[in-house]
Amino acid sequence: MFVELHVLQNFAPSNLNRDETGVPKNCQFGGHDRARISSQCLKRTAREGFDLLGLIPPENRAVRAKGLAIRVADLLVPRGEDATPEQTTAWDEAMRLAVQAIGCCGLKEDDQRKGELQYVVPLAVTTVKRLAEVCRKHREPLLLLAEGSGRRGNQPRGNIPPELLAASKVIKKEVDPLLFGDKIADIALFGRMVADRPEKNVDGACQVAHAISTHEVGEEFDFFTAVDELKGPESKGAAMMDTTQFNSACYYRYANVDLRQLAKQLGDDPELAKATLETFLSASISAVPTGKQHGTAAQCQPSFVFLVARVKGLWSLANAFLKPVQPDQEWDLMENSIRALDTYWGRLTDMYGEDDFEGKTEGEARKRCWCATLHPNALENMKDANTDPADKTKRLTVQGALAEVMKAADFGCKTGRP
Repeated sequence: MFVELHVLQNFAPSNLNRDETGVPKNCQFGGHDRARISSQCLKRTAREGFDLLGLIPPENRAVRAKGLAIRVADLLVPRGEDATPEQTTAWDEAMRLAVQAIGCCGLKEDDQRKGELQYVVPLAVTTVKRLAEVCRKHREPLLLLAEGSGRRGNQPRGNIPPELLAASKVIKKEVDPLLFGDKIADIALFGRMVADRPEKNVDGACQVAHAISTHEVGEEFDFFTAVDELKGPESKGAAMMDTTQFNSACYYRYANVDLRQLAKQLGDDPELAKATLETFLSASISAVPTGKQHGTAAQCQPSFVFLVARVKGLWSLANAFLKPVQPDQEWDLMENSIRALDTYWGRLTDMYGEDDFEGKTEGEARKRCWCATLHPNALENMKDANTDPADKTKRLTVQGALAEVMKAADFGCKTGRP
């Protein structure tokens, strides 16, 4: 089974996700310029909300790290700003321990940056503490291995005594599960790529699209000045002048999760899989990128949330906006965006059918779509999805839609990704 998330979210003037020149990210879609928020930005923003929800235990959460050895050394030998020579020497030894322990598992130190890996690796939150314990436990063989490797972080080669080679294998056996742990929610969702250990790569169960504006967007410029307040009231003119770019856009966001793949990556732990799915959906719905927020405060929640559970045939609804949406005298931009999405959904279901659940009736299949919106009057084809199953007289809330999709979630479905 798959769960899809479709969101429409309008932001006030802001610069939520910018490129290397500081310009809000954009793209061409349907032959028109659109505002864009990258999928990487959306995934990171969602991950930052995982901890706040508290549904996933810390040992099943991940952090992205490059300076792992530095964090381990800091834990082994805390250093202040006024570190003594003895503390500095002890810290350097701790660094050698950490680098060598990590190197026993095939991850090498960056040639240019002491103590950093060659690339960012997702790790369990508990990895630093547990790796420090391994370094304490195997201090002597790790130091000897570091001396014999010829280069910090390399696996031992050449004329290494048999007892050290044996120690290296023992250390690798202990460190491997710390660096490449299983049952980590973030990794199960978004995957993991380890260039030096390709057998540890993980194919993520989640796909996240770039958010694109439902309408054509042009960039705006904000001219601003700063005043030197120490010059006194008689001073005239600005101390500096500059410009920054921003836009305002209504975004369509789409993501999906392969529940069978998610459960597999989490060791077929149904409770952890359910907690991971609920956390991802909740965090994604409320995710607001943080770029330039101190100067724009564009804390705008979605006006439309649509959840779909299906056995096969993933549907992005982005093509509903091939023709840019525009406001008119009767409907605003968000309302017309919802209407465009609703119309496109109706056309897709007319063309392909809406019951893809084996052995289910059309009426039962309709229950597999849930919609919460601030603008129910803009719905036609999704009207039933906006109704609370427990009380047909009430509109479905976001919390209600999440509850319903969690009831329908089946992590043991035999159907694979199409």
